[in-house]
Amino acid sequence: MVIGFGFGTIVVIVLLVVMTSFRVLREYQRAVVFMLGRFWKVKGPGFFLLIPVVQQMVRIDLRTVVMDVPPQDVITRDNVSVKVNAVVYFRILDPAKAVIQVENYYQATSQLAQTTLRAVLGKHELDELLAAREKLNLDIQQVLDSQTSAWGIKVSTVEMKDVDLNESMIRAIARQAEAERERRAKIIHAEGELQASEKLLQAAQMLSKQPQAMQLRYMQTLANIAGDKTSTIVFPLPIDLLSALIPAVRVEEPRG
Repeated sequence: MVIGFGFGTIVVIVLLVVMTSFRVLREYQRAVVFMLGRFWKVKGPGFFLLIPVVQQMVRIDLRTVVMDVPPQDVITRDNVSVKVNAVVYFRILDPAKAVIQVENYYQATSQLAQTTLRAVLGKHELDELLAAREKLNLDIQQVLDSQTSAWGIKVSTVEMKDVDLNESMIRAIARQAEAERERRAKIIHAEGELQASEKLLQAAQMLSKQPQAMQLRYMQTLANIAGDKTSTIVFPLPIDLLSALIPAVRVEEPRG
C-alpha cells in the first residue's frame, strides 16, 4: 500500500513537471533561455520544452513599441527656452542582447531618448526647430539608433509632437512674421514699379520711332476722354499735326 501510494505520487509529480515544461510562444514572441544561469539559446515561436529548475526563460515581444517622450526643457543655440515632447518607435532585433546587455531596455531607451532630444535640439536655432522638423527628427533617430544597436534595439522613427513657447516669445515671433510680410510686400511693389517703368520706357522708345503710332495713341486717348460724361474737353494741339501745313502757307509781301 505504501509502495503504491509512493509510486502514484511520483507519477503525479512527473506529470506536473512535464506539464509545466510545456511552453507556447506566439509569432511575435521569443524566449531567451538560460541554463543554470548561463545563456543557452533563443527559442520560439511555437511549442518547446523548458526543463524546470535547470532552465529559466525571459519572454521578449518583437513588435514595434510606441514610446512617449515627456516634455523636455530645451535651450536652443540662440538661447530660447522651449518645451518639446516626442514619440519614438522602436523594436527588438536581437532578444539576447536586449536581455543580457541592459537591465531594462524600455527604461534605458526612454532615458536615452530624453537626453538625446535635448542634446540634438540644443545645437539648432529656434527657426530651424520650427521649420526643419523632418531633418531634426532624422538626426535624433540616427543618434538613438547608433546607441541602442548595442542593446539589440532598432529605432525606426522619431517624431516631435509639440513645441511650446512662452507668451513673450510667441508675440516676438508674430511681430517678426508681420515685419517679414511687410518686407516682402514692399519688395513685390518695388519689383512691379520697376517692371512697369521698363515697359513704359520700351513703349516710349517705340512710339518715338513711329510718329504715326504716336498720333494714333493720341487719338485713342481723346476717344477715351470723350466717352466720359464731360461737356467740355480742353486739350493741347500737338505742333506735329500742323507741321505738314506750315510749308504750304505763304505770306505775300505787299508790293510797293
